[in-house]
Amino acid sequence: MATIDIPYGKTCQRLILDDARLAGVLRPSGEALSDVSPETIIREALERPIGSPPLSELARGKRRVLVITSDHTRPVPSRLTLPPMLAAIRQGSPDADIVILIATGMHRPTTEAELRRKLGDGIVDREAIVVHDARRDEDMSLIGTLPSGGALRVNRLVPWAELVVSDGFIEPHFFAGFSGGRKSILPGVASRETVLYNHNAGFIAHPLAAQGSLNGNPLHRDMAYAARTAGLRFILNVLLGDGHRVIAAFAGDPEEAHAAGCALSLRLTRVMPVEAEIAVTSNGGYPLDQNLYQAVKGMTAAEACVKPGGAIVMCAALDDGHGGEDFFNWFALRANPAEVARDIAQVPPEETRMDQWEAQILARVLGKATCFFVTGEENRALVERMHMRWAPDVNAAVAAATALLGDSARVTVIPDGVGVVVRA
Repeated sequence: MATIDIPYGKTCQRLILDDARLAGVLRPSGEALSDVSPETIIREALERPIGSPPLSELARGKRRVLVITSDHTRPVPSRLTLPPMLAAIRQGSPDADIVILIATGMHRPTTEAELRRKLGDGIVDREAIVVHDARRDEDMSLIGTLPSGGALRVNRLVPWAELVVSDGFIEPHFFAGFSGGRKSILPGVASRETVLYNHNAGFIAHPLAAQGSLNGNPLHRDMAYAARTAGLRFILNVLLGDGHRVIAAFAGDPEEAHAAGCALSLRLTRVMPVEAEIAVTSNGGYPLDQNLYQAVKGMTAAEACVKPGGAIVMCAALDDGHGGEDFFNWFALRANPAEVARDIAQVPPEETRMDQWEAQILARVLGKATCFFVTGEENRALVERMHMRWAPDVNAAVAAATALLGDSARVTVIPDGVGVVVRA
C-alpha cells in the first residue's frame, strides 16, 4: 500500500492507496539549492542584486519610499524579507518617510491580527502601514492605459512615492504564468476597475494564459506594463520549498530578477503529466487553502492529469469559506458549470464582473471531471451549492470516486497542486 500525505490547512490528509492503482506521484524536483539559513539567502540576494544598484543606493536622496508587501493569503515570509529591505532603505536615506502598502489585490482587507502574524509586532508597532482597498476609488490615481486598452489606476501612494519597491514570492500561477514581480502592482495595488479589465474572459481563455507561461501571455503583458508605468524599481522575491522554507531569493530589477526567479522555479517545478481516471491534489495547505476561490489554482494541476469524465479530489481546509460572494454566486445561481461557462464567455472586457475569472476556470475544470472536495462538514453546503461533491477525508473521497468510475480506476496524486507546473 502507498501512503501519501496531502497538505491540508496546518496539518495533512493521509491517503492510503493500493500500489496497483497508483499511476504516479507528481512533486517538485526537490533539488537541494542551499543548506544555509533563509536569512543568509535573503541577505546575499540583497547584496548581489540582478540588473540593479543595491537598494541602499536607489534609496539615496529619496524622501518618500513605498514598500509593497503581500497580504495574508500569501506565504511570503515578510518577517524575514521586510527588515533587511527597510534597513537598506534607511541606510541610503536615514530620514526617508517609508510607508508599507499591503497588496490585497481584490481580496478582503487584511486584519490587524493577520498583519501581526505575518509581519511581526515590531514592524506593525513601528512602521506606517496602509492596507490597499481596490474598491475605494478615492484612493486611486490614473497613471496610464494598459496595452489591452484598460485604464491603469493604482493606489495613490504609488505616484506619491519617489521610490517604489516590493517583496514577494515566485511560484507557478494558473493564468499569470508565475506569481511575484510585477503582480505586486497589478493586481496587488491596482483599482478594482483595472483588475477586472485585466482578468477578462478572453484573456483567461487564451492558450498562453497558463502555468509557467509568460511569453505571449496577455495578462502578463498588462501586468509588466503596469509595473514599469508605476515605477517599480526594486524587488525581493523568494522561492519556497517544503514547509514554506526559503530556498532561493532574487533581488534587483523587477523584470530581470523576476525572470531569473521564474527560470529557476520552472526548473524545479515542471513535471510531466500522468493521466489517470482520478487525480488527487491540494492547494499546498495553509495559507493558500483558506478559501475555495484560492483552491481553484491547485485544481488546475489535477485538470492537467485527469481523463475526461474522470474525478478530481481536492483537499482544502477552507477556514475562510468560499472567498468571495460574487465567485460563489456564479455557481449558486446557475444550474450547472456549463451555464457558468456560457454566461462568462459572453461578458465583454469592459464589463468583467467580480471573480468571474476564477469562476471561469473552475467551470472549465468541472466541465472535464467530477470534483470531490475534502473539507470540514461546515463547508458541505457551500461545496454542494457550487456543483461539487463533499467528502470528509481524502480516503472517503477516493472511495466515492472509485464507486463512480470503477475499481480499476487509476489515481495520480499531486500533493501540492500550486507547487508544480504540469506540462509536457
